[in-house]
Amino acid sequence: MITLKPNQGIPNALMWMLAMMAGISVANLYYCQPLLNMIRENLSLTEFQVNLVPVFTQVGYALGLLIIIPMGDLYNRRKTVLMSCSALIISLLTISTAQSIWALLTGSFLTGFCSVTPQVLIPFAALYSRPEEKERKVGMILTGLLIGILGSRVLSGYVGHLFGWRAMFAIAAAFIGISALLVVHYFPDVAPTYQGKFTSLMKSIKQLIKNHPRALFYSIRAAFAFGSFLGLWGCLAFRMKEAPYFEGSDVVGMLGLCGMAGALTASNVGKLIPKYGTERINSFGLYLQMAAWVILAFFHNSYVGLIAGIILIDIGMQCIQLSNQSATMKLCPEATSRMNTIYMVTYFVGASFGTFLAGTLWSLFGWYGTIGAGILMIGGSIATIFIYQTFILKDKS
Repeated sequence: MITLKPNQGIPNALMWMLAMMAGISVANLYYCQPLLNMIRENLSLTEFQVNLVPVFTQVGYALGLLIIIPMGDLYNRRKTVLMSCSALIISLLTISTAQSIWALLTGSFLTGFCSVTPQVLIPFAALYSRPEEKERKVGMILTGLLIGILGSRVLSGYVGHLFGWRAMFAIAAAFIGISALLVVHYFPDVAPTYQGKFTSLMKSIKQLIKNHPRALFYSIRAAFAFGSFLGLWGCLAFRMKEAPYFEGSDVVGMLGLCGMAGALTASNVGKLIPKYGTERINSFGLYLQMAAWVILAFFHNSYVGLIAGIILIDIGMQCIQLSNQSATMKLCPEATSRMNTIYMVTYFVGASFGTFLAGTLWSLFGWYGTIGAGILMIGGSIATIFIYQTFILKDKS
């Protein structure tokens, strides 16, 4: 087991292992998306009810970020990851055997709550990487994370098509078991960076927001964009069952391959941030997402239109995600886990709201309701920038 010191560098072999673990862990949040129709039919649910599955998962994730991630500064990260893995195995098996909406939602909430490993690993990479490598190392983990997000849809679509939706969650539990073994054998045993009690740690998060208000600005504008992004994926399975497609989970999963183009840009975006700056990269991401929704509104009856929209919205999301997350953690390097908590809790509150809004408007207006939800969320991100620059910065000056 290697020994690490802050800002002294992390071996690439360890970084790739961490990236793989991040992908395996975060995939648990998204396995359900191509399977929503199968789950709905199997448990006799409405589209609104089954849309609550990803919503509960994301709410659980946000709460897990708030409670578990700050422990990365307070407790041994290795033990925190192992505890999360153990609980995840139980929650995933609960989903795979669920016979009611309440068992399904409980398992989904707990799965989200415990799937926070990537957000333990990202501050870890930011803390121990050399200063000139921090964006690139964080980008490596984000690449694994994003491939996990998009690859999970491909995998679950095909597993669901071949073996049923329950099999996917049993397989996911096995993946987490393998990850736990890797942690035991290879994850460094590093000392925490915060001295104090958990209650004082949580109070310190409030103080960090007060000391670094820009962190909340970065987080809120990214949260709106992420809600827009997940609103698409939360309703895509419903759209694909309709004319002219009439397709099932396997095709919905295949569309996740298109989104991998966005995931593979994460490392390159990390290299561009120092050159072009956070604001330009974030703005470019917003332009891409808005263009994606316009394409999805006018050309959603063709695979060309769907694929183009998915690719653009994914690339745009990676620009927004990496630029804002890295900027947030740079504000206070000695408290990377807590700064990441501020960012990611806000980020997934936005995800939960965007998914719920898109699902609700789908049930009322169909695909154009989803389009409206996506555009509204992008509008929220743009409004956040306008309010901050017009009123908050003006008052400070």
